[in-house]
Amino acid sequence: MKLYALFIIFLVTQSVAILTVAKEFDFFYFVQQWPGSYCDSRRGCCYPKTGKPAEDFSIHGLWPNYIDGSYPSNCDSSNPFDDSKVSDLESVLQEHWPTLACPSGDGLKFWRHEWEKHGTCAESVFDERGYFEAALSLKKKANLLGALENAGIKPADGVFHTMGQIKDAITKGVGYEPFIECNVDSSGYHQIYQVYQCVDASASNFIKCPVLPHGRACGNKVEFPSFSSASSRDEL
Repeated sequence: MKLYALFIIFLVTQSVAILTVAKEFDFFYFVQQWPGSYCDSRRGCCYPKTGKPAEDFSIHGLWPNYIDGSYPSNCDSSNPFDDSKVSDLESVLQEHWPTLACPSGDGLKFWRHEWEKHGTCAESVFDERGYFEAALSLKKKANLLGALENAGIKPADGVFHTMGQIKDAITKGVGYEPFIECNVDSSGYHQIYQVYQCVDASASNFIKCPVLPHGRACGNKVEFPSFSSASSRDEL
């Protein structure tokens, strides 16, 4: 009987451990940013060492979240970013996940931050390489620029759209309504800055957002500024 009782305790302990792992987080925010708005801000931007990125949305990160609005961070200091694990992905990451921070960089510092702060909190789903592959796959599924352009919303300075038009275009293209965060340029105009989309806990499928993030609100009229005409701080 004693051995049986110990066995039951072991099974219960293991079941609790499994449930604990399963509830590490509830869903992901997949966040993309518009480089034209990033650069058109007080802090400005610096183009990567690889050159000016394309006029397209770029990945900011893939962030585990809880349905109460909080999120885990920096979950495993024993698993730091190792660039050798993604060395063959670097050219793709530089294209779709470029750094615009100053001074100009090669992206490694940006990717390290995203993996160590956010990726390590989802190790039950993927390893380091899998984290970056998952984000790249989601970007391919969510062609934000294409969705907006299909609705006649194209990057252009001084042209404004309603939030309803922008959200409807992305919802039609991706299937679920996004949360859009805006910045304010030097003229006081609101601009599309970041687009948050919710993803299930497997990091595979877009879902309806269980809770919206706490981002900077947008006015009703929003600019989608050109990036082709933007200049970096290094070029000024």
